[in-house]
This record gives sequence, C-alpha cells and structure tokens, in this order.
Amino acid sequence: LSALLSDIGLNIREAHVFSTTDGYSLDVFVVDGWLVADTDGLYEAMEKAIERSEGSWSGSSNSHSAVEKALAAQLKPGDWEIDRRLLKIGERIASGSCGDLYRAVYLGQDVAVKILRSEQLNEALEDEFAQEVAILREVQHCNVVRFVGACARSPHLCIVTEFMPGGSLYDYLHKNRNVLKLSQLLKFAIDVSKGMEYLHQHKIIHRDLKTANLLMDTHNVVKVADFGVARFQSQGGVMTAETGTYRWMAPEVINHQPYDQKADVFSFGIVLWELATAKIPYDGMTPLQAALGVRQGLRPDLPENTHPKLVSLMQRCWEATPSLRPPFSEIMVELDGLLQEVQ
Repeated sequence: LSALLSDIGLNIREAHVFSTTDGYSLDVFVVDGWLVADTDGLYEAMEKAIERSEGSWSGSSNSHSAVEKALAAQLKPGDWEIDRRLLKIGERIASGSCGDLYRAVYLGQDVAVKILRSEQLNEALEDEFAQEVAILREVQHCNVVRFVGACARSPHLCIVTEFMPGGSLYDYLHKNRNVLKLSQLLKFAIDVSKGMEYLHQHKIIHRDLKTANLLMDTHNVVKVADFGVARFQSQGGVMTAETGTYRWMAPEVINHQPYDQKADVFSFGIVLWELATAKIPYDGMTPLQAALGVRQGLRPDLPENTHPKLVSLMQRCWEATPSLRPPFSEIMVELDGLLQEVQ
C-alpha cells in the first residue's frame, strides 16, 4: 500500500499500524502532495493504482473493498457518518461534564468537534448522542449551526459542526464586556428568534437556550447551537424532565410540570435581558437560589434606559403562564418592526 501511495505522487510523512484483539488492523498514512479539495481525484487515482497492481501486493483480499467503501462513504451527498481518521484535531475550545469541544479540520474545512469521553459513556449518554444527531440531521437554517457529520461508532463518539469563529454571545457580552447598541442588540435577537422559529416549526424544543449556546460567525450572524438536550415534541407529547440551565430555565421546567415550546420562549426572554444589560441573570445568587426564586415569581430587574417595547417583550416572554408567552413567529415580527423604527 505504501508503494501504491508513492506511485501516485504522494509523499508519506507518517505511517501508523494498529491491530485489535478481535482481528481488525488499520493502516493510517499521513501524506502530502495532493490537494485536499480534490478527494474525487485521489479516489480515482487510488483505484487505478490498485487495479494496475492487482495480485502483486501483499494486502489482504478485503483491503480494496475497505478503502473503496471508506472513501465512497465520504462522497455520498447527504451522508452524515464520517471517518474520524479524516479529522485533524486542533486546540481544545471548551470542556463539559461529558466531553470536550475542539477546533479541527475536516476535508479542508474548519469545523468544531464535540468528542464524548469514552470513560463516561453509558446508555443514557449514548441515547442523548443519538438524539442530538437525529435532530441535527433534520435542521438546515442560516441561524442554526450547520451539521457536518458524526462518528457513531462507540466508544469514539463525536459530532462535527461548522466552526463559529466569533465565539459565543456569552463571551461576547461578559468576557469582552460589550454593551450593545440597540440596533445591534435587535439584530442579534432577530437572528436567535429566526433560528428558534425554524426549530419550533419542525417540532423541536431546544430546552437549553442561553447565550453560551448562541454562536457567531465571521459576520456576527448568530446561530443556535448545542442540541445535546433538545428533543422532538411528538404530537400531544408531554415533557416533564428538568433539563437546561437554572438561570435561564422556565418555572414549569423547574417544577417538573408538563411543558412545551413555550419553555424556550421563557429562556429567550432572559437572553433578551442579558443582551440589554450585558449582565449574568441573578448574578448575586447561586444557580439553585435563582431557580427557587423563579419558582416563586422572581424575574431579573427591568433594565433602565432600554426601549419600552423591548422591556414589554421581555416581560411577556417570561410570563409565569406559558400560554401567555408569545410564539417566536410573533417575536420575530415585533423585533423586526422595532429595528425598522430605531433605524
């Protein structure tokens, strides 16, 4: 195989051989000398080289089909499962309780890779992973982070999405201490509401809407991200699980009462407040204290020097009664009208 790679003009920089106790072996070559974008050309050149040397090399009888299947899988349009070997993992961006987020390169494009820690895998986490992939495969919108693919072969589970170089709204507001002009605030809020309206149209509840899960691209377009606890809402389905982050969580979720898409609207109201103030909700309390307060009617102090229509929208979004909260279709129209007014 190394001779074949040389024959088609590739320079082998590294070679690794792996074997497993159940009889599988894997050869990994790190090469240069071929454009990353020309995967089709590389596939064809490899095929021709293998055909020319059929019977004269020492690879197993299954090697040709294995290479063919692996490369062909990458070329199928719409196919979501990727070969983890094709990921060039870079710096770690963030860490969570069950995994880490890395910047990486996949087939020449910058991506973000969420890798679940194998030592923490269990049935519940694998189910959550499967649910997240199922949702990401269904969504395609300019205000929702784009799904690239996933590796679903346990224990090496990972999800690959587009890389968002602008970082999160949370960091933009709190680490950089950015106080937004009203027009910029409204543009961010409209982006979020468009993404959420799209998700709700597709019967998806995010369940953890907060500024840390809202990411920006190079043009400061905001996209909804992190579908780790998102769920499809089946017709007539009822959810009661306490899921999300306390400071942004709706009271019915905290109380383990049935909830629906309006729980996301409550969280959006807190996000609006955050955009207007550049403060962390209930920053003088622990998360649990904040949750107990919200159960009893506590809400963030209304921001001063903020457009009264925006303050009114916040208050309606965080109404205690879910049915009184506006849907995102109305929120979008209201925010867009306010943006036209202030411009």
